Amino acid sequence: QVQLVESGGGLVQAGGSLRLSCAASGRTFSSYAMGWFRQAPGKEREFVAATSWSAGNTYYAHSVKGRFTISRDNAKNTVYLQMNSLNPEDTAVYYCAAYLGPVLAGIPISPHRRDLYDYWGQGTQVTVSS
Repeated sequence: QVQLVESGGGLVQAGGSLRLSCAASGRTFSSYAMGWFRQAPGKEREFVAATSWSAGNTYYAHSVKGRFTISRDNAKNTVYLQMNSLNPEDTAVYYCAAYLGPVLAGIPISPHRRDLYDYWGQGTQVTVSS
């Protein structure tokens, strides 16, 4: 069992940065691939980024590649999402998720499929003003 708690959301101006954190409980955190998703009002939850259990491999949605960076510290049971060059389209509730299914090079084989992730946090709101 893994419990996930996100933090670090808030209000930021366009062009600014935020770093989200996701703290996990459970002794097997390092066994999970981890992902970040987001959900804007009236839209479906969409994939943002994923990292392998060792953080050696990462994968990003096209919309955030080059601006967002996912990382993890297994010693602290925490995964991060550094978000730079934010724009109003990034406004959403951001969720972290833990994945223990089949992987390819440590990344979930279908990282965009939210139904394949095993555990979810409650989300943290990110609002980017123009």
